[in-house]
Amino acid sequence: MNREFDEYFMRMALREAEKAAADGEVPTGCVVVDVSGLDADASPADARILARTHNMPEQLRDATAHAEMLALTAAAEAKGAWRLAGTRLYVTKEPCPMCAGAIILARPDVVVWGASDPKRGGGTVFGIFDHPGINHHPQIVAGVLEEPCRAVLQDFFRARRG
Repeated sequence: MNREFDEYFMRMALREAEKAAADGEVPTGCVVVDVSGLDADASPADARILARTHNMPEQLRDATAHAEMLALTAAAEAKGAWRLAGTRLYVTKEPCPMCAGAIILARPDVVVWGASDPKRGGGTVFGIFDHPGINHHPQIVAGVLEEPCRAVLQDFFRARRG
């Protein structure tokens, strides 16, 4: 897929992150799209959206209700299979270790994130996506719409502190 394709779905994930912020949740949004059979020049209109979610731990009173976890469950339901081969997962913030582990188990082909997490990133800090002991290594595309993804997080935490 091309940069325009990835930015289209990252903007959708950003809208989800903004919903989370409006609900008082850490603003992270996630979108999973089925790209099976699409070529590299495909239009976003050619992809099938399987899931579109945002963080909801506070609302659901569930520590595991991260955007990625909810999206993986919804995508599996929409696809009718827990193996998400042929999909791309878009998330505004680098997945934490829990979400990175779940993503590996679900087996999307590509994980695209906006802002990296230098303190708790499942990929950059803990190396989960590249660990030699796992059986699935999704392609990672980091930094897509990085500035707006970082800004929504910074604005949220700045408002909470202020």
